[in-house]
Amino acid sequence: MTVVLFVLFIACLVLSFPVATAMGLAAIAPGLIQPSFSADIVYVIRAMVVGIDATPILAIPLFIMSGTIMAQGGISGKLFDVFAYFLGNKTGGLPCAVVVTCLFYGAISGSGPATCAAVGAMTIPLLVSLGYDRSFCSAIVATAGGLGLIIPPSISFVNYALVTGTSVTALFSAGILPGCLIALLLMGYCYFYCRFHGEDRAKIMANWNKLHSQSFFQVLKEGFWALLTPVIILGGIYSGIFSPTEAACISVVYAIIVSVFIYRSVTFAGLGTLLVESVKSCAPLCALLALATAFSRVLTLLNAPQTLAEFISSSIQSKVSFLLLLNAALLILGMFIDGAPAILILSPLLMPIAKNYGINPVHLGIVIVCNLTIGLASPPFGLNLFVASTTSGASVVEISRKVIPFIIMFLAALILITFIPQISLFLVKA
Repeated sequence: MTVVLFVLFIACLVLSFPVATAMGLAAIAPGLIQPSFSADIVYVIRAMVVGIDATPILAIPLFIMSGTIMAQGGISGKLFDVFAYFLGNKTGGLPCAVVVTCLFYGAISGSGPATCAAVGAMTIPLLVSLGYDRSFCSAIVATAGGLGLIIPPSISFVNYALVTGTSVTALFSAGILPGCLIALLLMGYCYFYCRFHGEDRAKIMANWNKLHSQSFFQVLKEGFWALLTPVIILGGIYSGIFSPTEAACISVVYAIIVSVFIYRSVTFAGLGTLLVESVKSCAPLCALLALATAFSRVLTLLNAPQTLAEFISSSIQSKVSFLLLLNAALLILGMFIDGAPAILILSPLLMPIAKNYGINPVHLGIVIVCNLTIGLASPPFGLNLFVASTTSGASVVEISRKVIPFIIMFLAALILITFIPQISLFLVKA
């Protein structure tokens, strides 16, 4: 019956069914084929309702909405100006400022593609005007934009926590150091690329002098409220003042205050449109989460996770071999399937296997999300490649060539994160 379920699921994907529909059809198939099976249609529907009847799931639409409001409010541009003020006259300074902006903006949007779109729309035209190669600039944003999945608050971590029962706060804490490590390696490549290929120093210095014509206080004043966003959200979570779900509520209120009253880049009338955009982004994800919950419960009734765990444990004796195989499989999957369904489908299956090898569930979550983040920027189907292409006007093929060295840096970070668990677990409270 398990084989039938997976064959039907894969067949639906091959026939270009939406992932949610494929999971729904696969979930009800065992009950239709074998009427005595306990997971009939009523069970599947009940599991779907229970799957989204959870307080933590509120964090997903709320973080999406706060990210949408701040993207419209031009927060990314104000962040970039602050970092460019300090780095703009250094070799590779502006490309590095783009990476740091993605790092901070990821803590606001919680989404890789959203970070790529918001930061890219502002920074790529500027860097191109200063003489940088368009496809190189696009590759920076496509890769660094993925930090939005790793730097908390990450929607991917919320999804992983919902289907595995892992602490959202622990995952948020665990994502900080891996995100910073990846950002440092990406910045290192930016420096060496600019050192090797050269820069138009005259244009860069003219831009830097123009930025410095304002006082530091003025630049900081413009970017202060944007910089304060992750401090308020993450500081409140880690200090125990509020939960991740409550932090999502606060982030929406803060986004409205900053964008409407302080920066005045969003009007009250415009909030309605942004709300509709947020609902359109969130609704498919919530439907996917509901169907993924039903799908995973049917798999549990079929003992699929336990059977898979026993098979892999008997076939692969070494923890190192398992982690290498896991990374290879996730990297390939990440090129063809979106991060959200991959996390919702694979995490419940991988959890018991990881426990057999003594892998911490929080560490497993970081490894899964990092792998799928690489998939966002990996040719040929990485979503961020298409987002960056739309933003910059460079072709996906051109961006794909330039993105390879960044992917190598990302892979180097992934190896360290995979085999040195303390990089992820150092900030996690025991």
